[in-house]
Amino acid sequence: MLHVSWWKTALIWFVVLLSVLLAAPNLLGERALSSLPAWLVHRKIEPGLDLRGGSHLLLKIERGDIEKDRLEAIVGDIGTRLRTVNVAYSGLTGTGRKIQLRINDPAQIQVALTALRPLTAESDKPAATLSQGENGAMTFDITDADINSHVSSAIARSIKVIHARVAQLGVGEPLIRRQGSDRIMVQVPDLADAQRLKNLLGQPAELSFRLIDQSMSVQDAMNGHPPAGSDVLFSEDDPPVGYLVQRQPLLSNVDFSDAVAVVDNQKGEGTVSVKLTPEATHRFAQSTASNLGRIIVVVLDYQVISAASLKTVIATGDLDVPGDFTAQGAQDLAVMIKSGPLPATLTTVEERTIQPGLGGEAARYGLIACIAAAIFVAALMIGFYRLLGIIATIALIINMVMLAALMGLLGITLTLPGVAAIVLIIGIGLDALVLIYERVREEEKKTHLLVDALRHGFNRAAATVADANLTVLIVAAILFYASSGAVRGFAATLMVGVVTTFFTSCFVTRSLVNMWISRRKPRTLLVGVRSGVFDNANIRFMGIRRYTFTISAALSVITLVAFATIGMHLGIDFAGGSIIEVRAKQGVADPADIQTRLEAIIPGDVRVERLADRLGAVIRVHAQEGGENAEQSAVSLVQDELGKDYNFSRVEVVGPAVSGEITTTASLAVLAALAAILVYIWLRFEWQFAVGAIIATLHDVILTLGLFVLSGMEFNMTGIAAILTIVGYSLNDTLVVYDRMRENLKRYSQMPLPILIDASINQTLSRTILTSATTLLALLALYIFGGEVIRAFTFVLLFGVAVGTFSSIYIAAPVLILFKLRPDKFQTGGESNGPAAGDIQSGKPAV
Repeated sequence: MLHVSWWKTALIWFVVLLSVLLAAPNLLGERALSSLPAWLVHRKIEPGLDLRGGSHLLLKIERGDIEKDRLEAIVGDIGTRLRTVNVAYSGLTGTGRKIQLRINDPAQIQVALTALRPLTAESDKPAATLSQGENGAMTFDITDADINSHVSSAIARSIKVIHARVAQLGVGEPLIRRQGSDRIMVQVPDLADAQRLKNLLGQPAELSFRLIDQSMSVQDAMNGHPPAGSDVLFSEDDPPVGYLVQRQPLLSNVDFSDAVAVVDNQKGEGTVSVKLTPEATHRFAQSTASNLGRIIVVVLDYQVISAASLKTVIATGDLDVPGDFTAQGAQDLAVMIKSGPLPATLTTVEERTIQPGLGGEAARYGLIACIAAAIFVAALMIGFYRLLGIIATIALIINMVMLAALMGLLGITLTLPGVAAIVLIIGIGLDALVLIYERVREEEKKTHLLVDALRHGFNRAAATVADANLTVLIVAAILFYASSGAVRGFAATLMVGVVTTFFTSCFVTRSLVNMWISRRKPRTLLVGVRSGVFDNANIRFMGIRRYTFTISAALSVITLVAFATIGMHLGIDFAGGSIIEVRAKQGVADPADIQTRLEAIIPGDVRVERLADRLGAVIRVHAQEGGENAEQSAVSLVQDELGKDYNFSRVEVVGPAVSGEITTTASLAVLAALAAILVYIWLRFEWQFAVGAIIATLHDVILTLGLFVLSGMEFNMTGIAAILTIVGYSLNDTLVVYDRMRENLKRYSQMPLPILIDASINQTLSRTILTSATTLLALLALYIFGGEVIRAFTFVLLFGVAVGTFSSIYIAAPVLILFKLRPDKFQTGGESNGPAAGDIQSGKPAV
């Protein structure tokens, strides 16, 4: 019997049962869920927006608005403080973040400095720094710390306002959180109208009632300088009409206690009624009484939406907002008034929207792909290992249950790339089991006692499984911190899957095998095991290393030349721009007609491709000049032009600021992954192993990039995810071979290195073939059944797994010879010296 203490067994199965309990809500219907405790229901895995449908917006607060507000506030504060102490001044002006003035009487300079000290010195983060000039001149520079503090405060206030506005939409629970120093991420599931969300969140909604300034004409104010305390504002008309209005409002947002939209659905029109606070009601009644006959204007975000003459006193505290509103426009304005104004303008710098129906379709495809992958892999394992294959299948099911439990417990959303991660975890999990089973078979040949073989096999394979899985974990962790959205969901799922895979492979499987031995008490491994196809293999891999190395080097050079000359087709993640997927309302999509219509209204490159079902098309709009607002304008133009003929099922927009950051972050992520792996392998092995692993990894990365170049596929953040996944998987394979080489180096220190490497590769060949086959089968199921959206990503993974298997044998191993691993202990006379690979396999090398 395997030595597994009772308390370890109890702990293992307690964890498994707890996982079943936590994962159960994912399999129950709404009626069954309603009878469960709330803490358990909340552990259910939530699908991401790409599987559920909804909108993801990344909003950037306009720092310029904050700087403008701070400039006006500090200028006003300076004037107030100087007037309070009766200091005469002149030329108080501000531009950007610089304020200038002059103290008229030099004898009052010290009094002025004392009065202004709170702005410059009485704080850890002063609002401004003061520079004194000649003849009482003073210059104030608003500090970065002050601006950053007010940006942070504005972000916090904006999040509260956004929560209040989104809550009025009546959709799923939104996710709203700060991202970075000046951005807010908003995810709203089940939302079909992303444009309405952008309208709600893109308007500060500063509503005010103001009087017309009659001291001069609008034209004179525009030609010269408007009176102090007044501004020239324009209406929404075409052409716009100018108004000279008083800056001080009669009513503003703080005076409104409530707002209600009254909608006429038949006419499609609406009005907005506001209720004033008691104090505002009294004040507004006095204002209207003293200004009868004057013109009052309603200003929304510095734009005049209506103007009317005051004919009666308004004392009720209830009034309608004049203006021509659509039904939805009235509803949205009421929502914005009730939630309060945003402290600054929020600009959409990234948008990813998918219609709920399309998200549900992707979820169905993903589920089918996972089931198909599990069936394919289970059939292969049972076919080769019979009862041990059934145990492996049970371990696989437990692995998936534990994965679901941990994802729910940690609040990890399941995204479409996350489905790919699950399929990959199936392959990685069975890789570990095959590694253990094959090691058990080898140990049985030596000891001829199954119990000892199982004990030694599990113990010795555990270190190799840990090394291989840890490299995948490192890569996934780096990808998690370097990405966002669906790709981050992929990384998080992969990280959790690596942990559950190690637990189920090394502990749950061992416990299951122990149960089998205790009940059946077998003396030998099952006769039905058929995995020893390559047991007697004596393939001279290193005999052709010069040819394979040369061919691989040539392919790598060709790829780099193609990369430099042809270049890759960068997706919007790196190049900026928009992707819009449309579905024809009637008939099939007409790409040529779409292209012609859009080229006439949108500057720059526009590409249109019809989808496989001919009912839809994908529109790619090149990055626009003019920043984030230009990108949003381009999408609006597309929607206005095609809205009558097409439905918009998916919209992705990435502005230049975000695309530049993604490019930098992705590049650093790849370099960080390679560096982390280099350090880890260097610590676990000798430096030649680390160099060999990195060269093999670079080979895989270069050839994968070549696939993007030659195929013309878009290279975006999912491409980075694919490359880093390939890096992790390839190293998984490489470390298994390296671990066997290291073991053989300790046993046969005088054997020529090429022969020892050949023997090590032959010893692990059954495992290599089986695990590559299972992983490729799982990915093939995802490629066939996973749907159009994820097909390119899966194809890259398929290519990478095949290339990674090749590089583990023909790149990583020959590098050890090239760098003369431990040359003081090896003969270098030629590959024919020393024992044959078959001898080392039998445990009796001819040395």
